[in-house]
Amino acid sequence: MLPDSVRYLVADGYYYRFKLWNAVRDADLNLIGKLRADANFNYIYTGERNKRGAPRKYDGKVDCNNLKKLTFIKKVKPGVKLYSLVVWSCCLKCKIRLACLSELQPNGKIKNILLFSTDINLPTQQILEYYQAVFRLSLFFAMPNNLRVYLILNVAVVNGFIFILMPV
Repeated sequence: MLPDSVRYLVADGYYYRFKLWNAVRDADLNLIGKLRADANFNYIYTGERNKRGAPRKYDGKVDCNNLKKLTFIKKVKPGVKLYSLVVWSCCLKCKIRLACLSELQPNGKIKNILLFSTDINLPTQQILEYYQAVFRLSLFFAMPNNLRVYLILNVAVVNGFIFILMPV
């Protein structure tokens, strides 16, 4: 059993699956992870309700290359901006908070990195910090074979967060 202080499971984008999300939700946890650039989500409709028929739920598919509907949060460093929006995840079948890191490349193109949390009340900056913590921890495991340390089942609980570790 997990301690009560554990509230989030931080996982790589490989684990962005409905089956895992059901298990995480059953354990009363929230999922934080990275998404593919072509992940499928919809804007949530916030307009007026039509008098007839079922209420409209979605306002179109999210285009990750068009950041106009996303809310600017902050400039992380020169050339890198953080955006956020609550959207509907077609894969997880729930609302998620999308955190988009937009980086201006030297060739003038923009590269977007998509992170998410199933806790839509979690601040966008926290999503970024929790996901970055995974890589700080995984760098420890990327040591040469004679120094490498493995945890049982490649799972670690650190400061109240569960990390699924992918050995290199």
